Amino acid sequence: MPGAPAQASPPPAQTMASMPRRRGIYLGPLKITPAVVLVAIALIGSAAFIVYVTLRVEDGQIPLLGAGFGVMGACFAAIAIGSLVEMWRAASRARAGRALGLAIIGGVAGLIAIGCLTFTALATMVWNT
Repeated sequence: MPGAPAQASPPPAQTMASMPRRRGIYLGPLKITPAVVLVAIALIGSAAFIVYVTLRVEDGQIPLLGAGFGVMGACFAAIAIGSLVEMWRAASRARAGRALGLAIIGGVAGLIAIGCLTFTALATMVWNT
């Protein structure tokens, strides 16, 4: 019809076939890799070991606590390094909010790692004197 307004076709809806598919296993936005599983197991194990040594062990408690905090410090150092790598990727893709969040998480993990490893060094020095 002449003079009738032209109807615009609705925008094409994204179907499941057109959406990019993520590869691998995900828990929310976190991709589950062997390194993530290893760090999680070591972190939970070291925390349980520290609690056990604190509550049950009486003789030789200082070197055992030093070992537990050493493993925990290594776990938090790995988390800080992983956050740094992911922050770099997020910043290169212009995802500023994600990069800022990862910077905060990585900074806190780095501070905790420094504290745990400092306790390990001090416990070793105290036990050896």
